Amino acid sequence: KVKQATSGKTLWTLALLSFVVVYREVFETVLFYKTLWVQAGAAGQGMVLGGFIAAAAGLVVLSWLIFRFSVRLPLRLFFGVNSALMYLLAVVFAGKGVAALQAAGKLPIHGINFPRIDVLGVYPNLQSLGVQLVLVLAAVIFLLLNRRAGAR
Repeated sequence: KVKQATSGKTLWTLALLSFVVVYREVFETVLFYKTLWVQAGAAGQGMVLGGFIAAAAGLVVLSWLIFRFSVRLPLRLFFGVNSALMYLLAVVFAGKGVAALQAAGKLPIHGINFPRIDVLGVYPNLQSLGVQLVLVLAAVIFLLLNRRAGAR
């Protein structure tokens, strides 16, 4: 049955789909690093490069450990942590995106008394904090609904 499923047209479709998925991920990664590189400016490009090298080294070590010791990753924990980090990046990018639109004069700025944390994309104005608050609330609601569905 496996030979039947992977023979002929199905195999080519699977190969094409795999290529498109991998190409899309590589393209997104290149765009992410390009944006990060430009946004960091000359002063922060060393940190971006250091982070890239550290991530690549960590990936090599993790791969070696998996192959050498046949370590099985706890996939639920692994994807949970990755999801949390991706969501944190979404909140940071949302704040930085609103700030960039404000700097370009496309959005108004309503300043408030709040600490500014550039690394986290937190800026003391209603617009950027509002977008970030909506994202955080959406995450909390999703987690609560997910737990509720899991309890059933």
